[in-house]
Amino acid sequence: MSDDELHRRLASYEGRAATVSGRGPDPVDPAMIRHWCEVMGDTNPAYSGPEAIAPPAMLQVWIMSGLSGPTARSAVFDELFSLLDAAGCTAIVATDCEQDYLRPLRPGDVITFDSVIESVSPRKDTRLGAGHFITTRTEIRAGGELAGVHRFRVLKYAPAARPAREAAERPRPVINRDNAGFWEGVAGRRLLIQRCDGCGRLRFPWLPGCADCGSARWTPIEAQGTGTVHSYVVMHHPPFPAFDPPYAVGLIELAEGVRMISNITGVRPPEVRIGMPVRLEFLRAGGEQWLPVFRAAEEGP
Repeated sequence: MSDDELHRRLASYEGRAATVSGRGPDPVDPAMIRHWCEVMGDTNPAYSGPEAIAPPAMLQVWIMSGLSGPTARSAVFDELFSLLDAAGCTAIVATDCEQDYLRPLRPGDVITFDSVIESVSPRKDTRLGAGHFITTRTEIRAGGELAGVHRFRVLKYAPAARPAREAAERPRPVINRDNAGFWEGVAGRRLLIQRCDGCGRLRFPWLPGCADCGSARWTPIEAQGTGTVHSYVVMHHPPFPAFDPPYAVGLIELAEGVRMISNITGVRPPEVRIGMPVRLEFLRAGGEQWLPVFRAAEEGP
C-alpha cells in the first residue's frame, strides 16, 4: 500500500468516535487534589478549604482509567491502530497535549466525557521512525456541563533502525561561577554542600544566596557521603551512546538532610527501592572528569 493510499484510509477515521459515553472512575476528590498539589508544590489556597476547586491542569486526571485500561473506547479507535500496526507502525509515543478550561471542577463533581479522532497526519519522518500523528479531542463534562476540552496527540510509528553504538564519553557538566567550587571538590573526591553563614541552613545544589534568609555568605562543608534513596526512576529511553540502559537515577537524601540527583550503582535497576541505604563513590567519566554517584550499601543490623 502506498503512503498516499494509506493516508487516505487513515483520514477516513477523522471525526469518528474514539470514546463514547465515558465516565470518570471517581468523582472529583479532595484527597487526589491534595496529592497533586503536594507533588507539584502548588500551595494556591484556591485548591483547599470548603470552597476548593481542582487545579485546572488536573483535567485529564479525572478521566484516566488506570491499569485496567479504557472501558469506553470505541472499536473504531482499535481499527485505526490495527491498520497502522499492519503498516509497520507498531510503536507509539505521546507527543503533546492541549487543554481548554471552561469552568472549574469542584469536589463531588461527576465526570463524563466523549472523544473523537480529530486528525491523522500524512506520513512524517522523525528520528524515532516514520509514522503518523493522531490527535484525539475529548470533551469533559461535570454534571452534564462542558468543563474543558483535552486534545492529546501521539505518534504511531515504525521504529527506525538503530545505528551501531559508538563509544562515547558522558556529557560534561556545565560549570559556572556559582557551582565551580562544587566541581573542584569532586575533582578532589570530596562532596561539598553549602552552609549559609546567615541562618546556618544547608543547601544543595549550590546557589549564590540563601533562599531562606537571603544571605550571600556561605561556607562549603564536606558531606559524609551516606544517604538513602528518597525517590528514583529507571531509564529505558531514549538511548544515548554514553549510557547503557536500563539504569537507575535516584533522588538521594544525604545524611545532612539535603537531596541530590545522581546514578545508583551496585544493584540491578529493578532492585532499587525507596529507603535503600547508599554510599557515595566517585566514577571516572573519561579523562580527568569525575562524577559523584551512589552505590547501594548493605542494610545495617
